[in-house]
Formats: sequence, structure tokens, C-alpha cells
Amino acid sequence: MQYTINVRGRLVDLSQPMVMGILNATPDSFYSGSRKQTEAEIADRANQIISEGGRMIDVGAFSTRPGAMEVSEEEETSRLKRALAIVRREQPDAIVSVDTYRPRVARRCVEDFGADIINDVSEGGITGIVDTPIHEEGDMFQTVAQLQVPYILMSVQPTLETMMKNFADEVQRLRDLGAKDIILDPGYGFGKTLDQNYEILSHVERLAELELPVLVGISRKSMIFKKAGGDPTTSLPGTIALNAVSLMKGASILRVHDVKEAVQTVVCCGGLSD
Repeated sequence: MQYTINVRGRLVDLSQPMVMGILNATPDSFYSGSRKQTEAEIADRANQIISEGGRMIDVGAFSTRPGAMEVSEEEETSRLKRALAIVRREQPDAIVSVDTYRPRVARRCVEDFGADIINDVSEGGITGIVDTPIHEEGDMFQTVAQLQVPYILMSVQPTLETMMKNFADEVQRLRDLGAKDIILDPGYGFGKTLDQNYEILSHVERLAELELPVLVGISRKSMIFKKAGGDPTTSLPGTIALNAVSLMKGASILRVHDVKEAVQTVVCCGGLSD
């Protein structure tokens, strides 16, 4: 399908899939290879993502893996302020998303720190850390609409049926508030059992009925190594395989740790954005 999103006045074409590279400014993300804390590490990772063909950089500062430690709003904001400044210095033309479920943090990142996109794993405030209810000040949907930035809406629902029902309701709420550029994420690993993850993957092309671009964030997740064995460090082959399946089922964006391999997967599955 033909999709475009407005990124600070620049129309970005998603009709050919793009790769989003993960940059975690945190000490405890589930995959150790994505943890970048020093200035040099953050700069090198931002440059690596773009040099390997990524078009988007997703910056997070609060791990949402199962069992993750709580990070205060002040600490998350401080980490993101520092990381986004380095990313913007190194790659001023990159499309930068901020991975946060806190409305006030998201606003600061867009208004003050240069983020272009809000990537919200909470489905608008249901859960942040996996399977943990959250209570944040502010409303993410209202924040997104006020900021007029693209928004990645991730599902924490266990089945495709409940996901699509919730997505339809949530997209309408966002539209009613004035939000325009919405990207859907099925949320593999959030609120779902191993079997439910694969059941959703097997029918995820149905999300096309909602006529919005789909982001897939499946990279090195437990649904791979719990099925194939190993751990996050051994899960690159499974990641490539499931990303290929996702592309053939209509994914517009792959959110990944391994950018070069994801770019090759996009090319071999039919194309890559220029």
C-alpha cells in the first residue's frame, strides 16, 4: 500500500519498507548488544545505524522487558536529553523516534530534544513494563495530537481479534483529537503467550484492513529463542526469518538491533526505500 508520514514537514514514503535501528541508552535492556551509555557508544551506534542502511533511529532510556527495574521520570528524561543531543549532532538528517510511554517525557523529547516520532509501547497507557499496569500523568493520545508528530501505537492485546477491535477504537479516538500519522505495532512479546505471538504473526496481514502502516519489532525477542533454543545473542537467524515473514505480510518498518541484516532482508523481499 502507499503510505506517507509527515515528519516535521517532510513527507516520508513508506510504500517501500524501512529499517529502524535500536539505540538503548540504558544499562538493562534485554539484549546486551543494544546497550549504549557513553557518549562515544551512542555516537558510534547512531552512525552505524545510518551507515548500514537504516533510515530511522529509535532511542530508548527505560527497558520495558519483563522484570525490568523502574526508572524515574527524571532519570528517563535526563538519559534521553543526553542521548538525543548526541544522535542529532551525529545524524542531523535522520528520522529519530523516542521509545517512551510517558506523555510528559514524550513532549519534552519532541519539543526540546529533537525527536520526530513517539514510539509508545503502552497502547496509550495500558502497560509499560511488560504485564505491569502504569499510572502516568497526562494522556498520550492528547499529547500526540497536540504535538502533531507521527505516533507508533503498539498493542498489548493477546489475540488478533481484540487487537484489531482496540486498534479501530484507538485510531478513531486519535483521529477525533486531530492526530494524523499513526503507525500500528502488533506488540510481539507484550501481553501475549508464546503461542499467541505466533498465532498473531500467522494472520498479521489482516492489519492491512485498518489501512495504516505496520511496524514490526520482533528482533531477538524471547518468542524466537523460546521456540528455537538459545538466548538473545543467538537469535539473529530467527530474527531474519520472522522479519522476512513480516515483510511478506505487509510490514512497512522493521525495528531491529541488526541493521545490516535487516536491510538485506528488505532488499531480498522486494525493495528498499531510497
